[in-house]
Amino acid sequence: MRVDAKQQYIMALDQGTTSSRCILFDREGSVVSMAQKEFRQIYPKAGWVEHDPMEIWSSQIAVAIEAMTKVGLEAKSVAALGITNQRETAIVWDKNTGVPVYNAICWQCHRTADRIEALKQEGYDETIRRKTGLVPDAYFSATKIAWILDHVAGARARAEAGELLFGTVDTWLIWNLTKGRIFVTDYTNASRTMLFNIHERRWDDELLEKFCIPRAMLAQVKPSSCVYGRTDAAVFGGEIAIAGAAGDQQAALFGQCCFEEGDIKNTYGTGCFLLMNTGERAILSKNGLITTIAASDSEEPVYALEGSVFVAGAAIQWLRDEMRMVRSSAQSEEYAKTVADTNGVYVVPAFTGLGAPFWNQYCRGTVVGITRGCSKEHFIRATLESLAYQTYSVIRAMEADTGIVIEQLRVDGGASANDFLMQFQADILKAEALRPDCVETTALGAAYLAGLAAGYWRDKAEIRAHWQVSKRFMPQMDEERRRSCLRGWDKAVKCALLWQEEEQA
Repeated sequence: MRVDAKQQYIMALDQGTTSSRCILFDREGSVVSMAQKEFRQIYPKAGWVEHDPMEIWSSQIAVAIEAMTKVGLEAKSVAALGITNQRETAIVWDKNTGVPVYNAICWQCHRTADRIEALKQEGYDETIRRKTGLVPDAYFSATKIAWILDHVAGARARAEAGELLFGTVDTWLIWNLTKGRIFVTDYTNASRTMLFNIHERRWDDELLEKFCIPRAMLAQVKPSSCVYGRTDAAVFGGEIAIAGAAGDQQAALFGQCCFEEGDIKNTYGTGCFLLMNTGERAILSKNGLITTIAASDSEEPVYALEGSVFVAGAAIQWLRDEMRMVRSSAQSEEYAKTVADTNGVYVVPAFTGLGAPFWNQYCRGTVVGITRGCSKEHFIRATLESLAYQTYSVIRAMEADTGIVIEQLRVDGGASANDFLMQFQADILKAEALRPDCVETTALGAAYLAGLAAGYWRDKAEIRAHWQVSKRFMPQMDEERRRSCLRGWDKAVKCALLWQEEEQA
């Protein structure tokens, strides 16, 4: 396929946890070209997860060039590019050479859990929550940066001398795209570092001192929809405006056109990530959620409540790769539909602890309710259902924090293509689940942010007109069965938490 090279398109660089992708969009928000490349997951120790920053960069630039080549586009036909990325992942590199001093420490990595526990023991967690909106956790960037400075020979001295830079993945990509000329991040990514005051929108001096991180390492922070600069001409054979950046989940919220207070979406990716637009209100959760900055086309901040489920699609990958129960992720739906229920089996996929609303770093995956009648099909169905149950727990917490009853959930991400899961989600929530025509909402959000800044789209009303529902899932389960299912899930989670208590004892 070739497109009209006289027209203009928007490029979205979608740098995820397991792969780098590039998608080109037209004015209707339709995909005109796509390329994807997986990269290595590095596990040095149990609970540690790393990536090679150079592999992140090389895979991302490779798919961008591939996507352009597929349809015969040159740089002059790309009006702007936007970036969306795995959040919290920490990269530290040499300011002069561009060489990373250590692997990227992934958001999934829990090597600094002890440091977080120490902060909680000294009562510092409330200060972190008040300033950053985050629940202290090894998930976020601050303790990862500190670990690199403390464990890489000479790194701390070099950082204090102004020789090292830190960035989340967006910053790393922009720095490389501009050959080191632009050192910037956006509000959404900054708000995930545990170093950024989301109310004053600045790096917080007290937190930097607490984590012993030199300010000189940190990038300039700008809005998500903003022309940051232009790519070096050598990268794509011509300059392209870099005009948007947002962490993947905030980008998905924007891509789902959740522009109004109370709009909510769930992305079923490696994890599940629920975000609710709370408008100008930065709501401090009392129910285990985090407050974060949402992507916006405005200078003024828009806030969101977020619940992060650490393991969602990763549980289906586990069925495929480690348990070898399915040959493909899609096959899980076929197996799940062959049985009427799970035969009492519940899977709690707490492989790296439980995220919202439990925030327990130490509990581990648990399977309960197994009897002699349990089959592979029951086990697969129970694993799929765990995604919906975890989502349910987060949404009930959001309702408690906001007073808003959720009647409609917009869904996206790879597992949202699973009709069985989406129907079960609607049943358990007793709410409508809406799957859009374009489920590439993360990349689409980055494209929209860049296109608005570059003048490619006029305003949000124009892009809202592109959002169309592909399928609606209405709740069908009777109330008695629904309540019984939820009671079983609650007991299963208690078992997972009890395991942790016994281990700690």
